[in-house]
Amino acid sequence: MTSEADGAAAPNGKAAAGFPGLGFTPGQVVQEFYVDDDCDEALRTAIETATGEPLVDVDHGDVVDGAIVWWRSEDAEEDDLADVLVDAMTNLDDGGQVWVLIPKPSRPGAVPVADVEEAAKVAGLSSTCAASVGQAWAGIRLTARPRGR
Repeated sequence: MTSEADGAAAPNGKAAAGFPGLGFTPGQVVQEFYVDDDCDEALRTAIETATGEPLVDVDHGDVVDGAIVWWRSEDAEEDDLADVLVDAMTNLDDGGQVWVLIPKPSRPGAVPVADVEEAAKVAGLSSTCAASVGQAWAGIRLTARPRGR
């Protein structure tokens, strides 16, 4: 797994060019899981701005290009995160990416990155990078293996 040095975030902690939307591009549809009052609204807006599309909720029944999962320690146990990741992949188009967004260490609800990586492995995903994605949130980008291969 790479770190912030992969260009995801600038050394000063501010988002690097193109990163505010987590790498999503115009026209992509992004599904969102476990949205709550503590979610980073600026990040949500940045994703919508980058894609030009509104974020869709868990009830969206069509193919999506990516997913974000807001995950806190109180949401459930690690095994449950694996189930959520499997659900996130249900509508995910081949090559789509999943971001698990967790509170930064020492913040309420913080989750160890290792727990996210283990859940990803159980769900058949691979972690590709971790980055600071706001004042209170860190993100772990996951990718799925292409289907039928």
